[in-house]
Amino acid sequence: MKKLVIFDLDGTLLNTIADLAAATNQALQYYGYPTHETEAYRFFVGNGINKLFERALPEGERTEENVLKIRSQFIPYYDEHNADLSRPYPGISELLKTLQQQGIMIAVASNKYQAATRKLIAHYFPEINFVEVLGQREGIPAKPDPSIINEIMTKAGVKQEDILYVGDSNVDMQTAHHAGVTAIGVAWGFRPRTELEALHPAHIIEKAEELLPLLLS
Repeated sequence: MKKLVIFDLDGTLLNTIADLAAATNQALQYYGYPTHETEAYRFFVGNGINKLFERALPEGERTEENVLKIRSQFIPYYDEHNADLSRPYPGISELLKTLQQQGIMIAVASNKYQAATRKLIAHYFPEINFVEVLGQREGIPAKPDPSIINEIMTKAGVKQEDILYVGDSNVDMQTAHHAGVTAIGVAWGFRPRTELEALHPAHIIEKAEELLPLLLS
C-alpha cells in the first residue's frame, strides 16, 4: 500500500485554464498585445507563470522586461479572480476524501506560484488535511526539478517507493522520474494523452476513481 499521493494542481485537481487565460489576456490587452483563445493556454501553462507569459507574448516581444510587466498586471487580477471559473475535475473531491479516510497522506506540488496554490487548495478542498501544499517559490527550482517532491517526501517521512505522483503533463512525468517515484498520468488534463505516453508513466488513468486500485500496486 502506498503511503503518500502527491498531486499536481492545474490540469490534475482543478480545471483552472479559463481563469488563467482570462488573467493573462487582460494583462496582454493592458499593454497592447494580442490575446489568445482559452484553448491555446493548454500549451502555454505547466512551467510556471513567467514561462506562461513568455509563451503568450508575441515572438519578438519575449524579453525579461516584458515578462515582468505582464506579471505585474497578471498577479493582482488573478489573485482576485482565480476561482471565478476554476472547478475540481469530476470525482476529485470524492477521491481526496476517500484517500484521507483510508489514512493515505496527500500533498500538492505545483508550478503555480505559492500564494495562489495555497489559496485555491484552501478554497476548493477545505475539508482535506494535506501533509503539504507547495507551489513555485523564489529560490526553489520549478518542476521538472525534483526539489519540491524531495521536500514533501522529507516532511512526510516516507520513502520513494511509498509515493505516487499524479499529473497531467510531460513536466509532471519528468518530475516523478527525476524524483524516483511512481508516475501516474491523468488523461483529463490540459495536455493530450500522447504527451503522457511518450514519458512512459506507470499508469494513465481516465477517471479519478481509477487511482484507488493503484495504491495497492
